[in-house]
Amino acid sequence: MARCVEQLLGNSDEGGHYFTIWAARQTGKTWLMQRALEEVRVHHGDRFLAGTLSMQGLVFKDTDPPEAFLSKVPQLFRKHLGLSIAAPASFEAWADLFLKGPSPFPRPLLLFIDEFDHLPQSVIDKLIMLFRDIYLNRESSMLHGLALIGVRAVLGVDSPKGSPFNVQRGLHVPNLTQEETAEMFRQYQQESGQPIDAAVVDRLQELTRGQPGLVGWFGELLTEKYNPRPESITLKTWTRVYAAACQVEPNNTMLNLLKKAKGPYLRQVLKIFSDTDVPFSFGQDWCNYLLLNGIIDSEEIVDSQGAPLHVCRFSSPFVQQRLFNNLSEDTFAELRELPLDPLDTLADVFGSAGLDVPALLGRYVAYLGRLRKRGEDPWGRQPRRKDLHHTEAVGHFHLYRWLCTAIGDECMVSPEFPTGNGTVDLVLRRQGHIGIIEVKSFVNQSLLKKGQEQAARYAVKLGQSAATVAVFVPVADEEVLRKLSGERRIGEVAVTTVAISWDR
Repeated sequence: MARCVEQLLGNSDEGGHYFTIWAARQTGKTWLMQRALEEVRVHHGDRFLAGTLSMQGLVFKDTDPPEAFLSKVPQLFRKHLGLSIAAPASFEAWADLFLKGPSPFPRPLLLFIDEFDHLPQSVIDKLIMLFRDIYLNRESSMLHGLALIGVRAVLGVDSPKGSPFNVQRGLHVPNLTQEETAEMFRQYQQESGQPIDAAVVDRLQELTRGQPGLVGWFGELLTEKYNPRPESITLKTWTRVYAAACQVEPNNTMLNLLKKAKGPYLRQVLKIFSDTDVPFSFGQDWCNYLLLNGIIDSEEIVDSQGAPLHVCRFSSPFVQQRLFNNLSEDTFAELRELPLDPLDTLADVFGSAGLDVPALLGRYVAYLGRLRKRGEDPWGRQPRRKDLHHTEAVGHFHLYRWLCTAIGDECMVSPEFPTGNGTVDLVLRRQGHIGIIEVKSFVNQSLLKKGQEQAARYAVKLGQSAATVAVFVPVADEEVLRKLSGERRIGEVAVTTVAISWDR
């Protein structure tokens, strides 16, 4: 908030700055604007007129020319600034409203325009060009500081011309830090008198990465809908709330995000599920789109040569979980064959040892064999990589759906994402026993070994002595599949690889 006010005020001699406040939806942009307005009015109200214009309620038809915006200007000024003006005859006349002299503004103006990218792109292009000209001639303008608030359009992502508003500064609204999230829950405990386990706050921050809209939503679920008053809010409460948030609780932010993820860049979303080092770049339209709609973020890693590399990561584990569930259901809504032989008791899978995951995957291989004999291809029409092999995510989704259908009444099957993306472990839990399946698609022996080592590390993290790698291989040769399968001991962990053909 301090940075926002500072940018608006700028230098008293040269004027304030024109800048954007941008972030994904439900991250606190409007809240930031309201607090900054309050701060300016309290401390600088004698020097400046501070106000906001919201574009949220404006309605445009697809056939409307850009000039249709001008007829709405009197309504905007009357509703938000309490000023009566006539509709400008042209966009140039709109810009003249901000000139010194016969100005409708009694003092220099600090202006926020909220939901700026709600406007049609043709109007956005016109306005930001005019604001640029006003900025370059600030000595004759009453518009001291300007903040355009939106998700993406102001950055020039949607405009084929790019953003002509190249005098802008950018203020990105960050996620909440661990300390900020903890402070909100501390205040709740102080006001309500109800204790909350610190582990609940830690888990919430870990799974949402402090995304303000999600932190607020989970806070509401924990302290209102699922609140076990007068008892403490514990990890048991959190587990119940998280399961509900993943399955039955509606949330407009998540519904919008899921819709966007299945939009024009679904192939890239699936690739991020499959690869841990998909490069991130603002030069790529799909990176802009997914970032500014809250689907992905970027992270700096070190490549094999020791050089820094920015790669794509899902914006939070919760977002990744919801995407995984939703995409797997969409991709394989229902299985085309009974998942198990009707006479199979799974006695060896759920024996005295707890969970025999390789034996369970043997049933999955048999299931695919039955489909193949019937001439059915479960992978038909599914996305493929540039080398025409199936994307790894398709294997994740199909195996997950099969496990849920085959043993969902015996085991809890949950996808977990130990590295943020690119690695999906399907974790089975039954009567205190845990089984780990890491799903990979075969590229070469070196990457398979890395996948086995990753599975071993995750097993150690969960306190397990065994893990299984399900590797999908684009061949039908049984001898090749046999040679790729087998057990490898990595430290104290026995890693069993089961090669699965997804060739017809």
